[in-house]
Amino acid sequence: MRSLSFLSMEYLFLLLSILSQCLKFGSGTAAVVHARNGDGVQPLSKIAIHKAVYALHENASVKAHPLVLGTKGGDSDWVTVEIEFPKPSEDDWIAVFSPANFSSSICQPSDDMEQFPHICSAPIKYKYANDSDADYKKTGKSSLKFQLINQREDFSFALFSGGLSDPKLVAVSNVISFANPKAPLYPRLSQGKSWNEMTVTWTSGYNVIEAVPFVEWGMKGESQTRSPAGTLTFHQNDMCAPPARTVGWRDPGFIHTSFLKDLWPSSVYTYKLGHKLVDGSYVWSKSYSFKSSPYPGQDSLQRVVIFGDMGKAERDGSNEYSNYQPGSLNTTDQLIKDLKNIDIVFHIGDITYANGYISQWDQFTSQVERIASTVPYMIASGNHERDAPNSGSFYDGNDSGGECGVIAETMFYVPAENRAKFWYSTDYGMFHFCIADSEHDWREGSEQYKFIEKCLASADRRKQPWLIFVAHRVLGYSSSYWKDASFGEPMGRESLQGLWQKYKVDIAFFGHIHNYERTCPVYQGQCMHVGKSHYSGTVNGTIHVVVGGGGSHLSAFGPTQTSWSLYKDSDFGFVKLTAYNHSSLLFEYKKSSDGNVYDSFTISRDYRDVLACVHDGCEPTTLGS
Repeated sequence: MRSLSFLSMEYLFLLLSILSQCLKFGSGTAAVVHARNGDGVQPLSKIAIHKAVYALHENASVKAHPLVLGTKGGDSDWVTVEIEFPKPSEDDWIAVFSPANFSSSICQPSDDMEQFPHICSAPIKYKYANDSDADYKKTGKSSLKFQLINQREDFSFALFSGGLSDPKLVAVSNVISFANPKAPLYPRLSQGKSWNEMTVTWTSGYNVIEAVPFVEWGMKGESQTRSPAGTLTFHQNDMCAPPARTVGWRDPGFIHTSFLKDLWPSSVYTYKLGHKLVDGSYVWSKSYSFKSSPYPGQDSLQRVVIFGDMGKAERDGSNEYSNYQPGSLNTTDQLIKDLKNIDIVFHIGDITYANGYISQWDQFTSQVERIASTVPYMIASGNHERDAPNSGSFYDGNDSGGECGVIAETMFYVPAENRAKFWYSTDYGMFHFCIADSEHDWREGSEQYKFIEKCLASADRRKQPWLIFVAHRVLGYSSSYWKDASFGEPMGRESLQGLWQKYKVDIAFFGHIHNYERTCPVYQGQCMHVGKSHYSGTVNGTIHVVVGGGGSHLSAFGPTQTSWSLYKDSDFGFVKLTAYNHSSLLFEYKKSSDGNVYDSFTISRDYRDVLACVHDGCEPTTLGS
């Protein structure tokens, strides 16, 4: 494929475009300075790509090498980009486009004639030209390093002047690509619908008419078997609004899911992803391993990690206009560092913050691959996955950037009856989890309310003493003033605290607020148990925990000092639960910066304590003779 700098202007004027009105969505203004305060705006949305004009300079050049990536079998590689421009300025920037022929191959046909070039897709990442060379403005020369991951298409690099708000295309590089762009990549494990089933989801460039997807797996050291995989994808017209439907669109490839069944409890399995091509040859991923779930109620050491609102960041320092998720890499790296001591992970909403820029989902699955390929990576639906105008979500904003849940429910498997309704239950040994979808109606009488009550009621507390409720938005307690000064989601406690009390929920976890806060065991705004570091006896209130500091820009606390709040921290971190047996649970809040514990408590309890009568949590009784 020829570089755009060599395309004739005659050819350029023959290119077709999409509607200009659509192009305008998802673009914004930008400043020259590199902001570091985390303003919560998707960095790619700062690029006014619809305003790009051609200003090709005959003496400007962009050269990228190596030409072929992943020659040693890896799914990421480092690229050096050399820039020369005789008219440099401090707001020049380099964009990474994929596919490489970004001004024609991505554009959909349109009858409208518009200003050229027709750049109808945002880049997948970018850096300022002076990012690694402060003398760029003097010399017009710079050398930049980008880390690229395999995203099923080739790449090119474009030099723009005029900043992000008034981009002028100056030069385009040669094309580079991965050795096998279609390779199976980024496996994500999830608990299946039964305790002894593990699902494996991955992404590739192979449609089912090209290759048959499967997983080869078996107990470590024993004979391997093969399980087929189903294949899904989604299309641009499946998106609900811009920018996902316009400048943020990028072909997602194909998402495959295989169901590994009849697993032995607490056993180590190895697996690898495979595709059998039509010519009879095979394409393989590297090998991975996981440990299967314990039998429900099994008395063994079980460790759970929970956090929300992590997002992604680039290890090469790109896309740092607003430092959107400044703590995400620290959280990821701390989990990887402690992975041998983690059994299952819950990422409770606001997964990637792609916000309609679909290329970012590949970036995220690559970032968490070492975690998600080793332990079940369970997700919940957040506003940045689901909310879009007129899409049936409980809130009518466009926090998802038009994704409206389609991408999350396709890219990750959860054991829900209907994945478009992102509520489900799952068991892990002595834990029973009820995961709600705060982006759908949870109020009494709703379909989800009935699910929540059924899920809580189904917990056999003799076998699974630790009952955990999860939702993205704060349906319980938070001291952060974020909506109507309500200390949480309006109608949340009103509708659900009766169920938490009736079924004696131990801990309720929430994200959405980007900080950490722990309450006492609380019911109707009153602490039901004294003490901060240890609880024992009856379950007479639920501990509410906001753990939304996974990585995105942090939230401040409100000025009111609430009586039920025991610990607050506006920092990045996550929670780890360790069940030692049916009677002992350890709760730890760890900071992502160092992995150390900054808040903790223990629960000691016998089964009779769960059965004990508490206020608004008693079965009706009669006197018998």
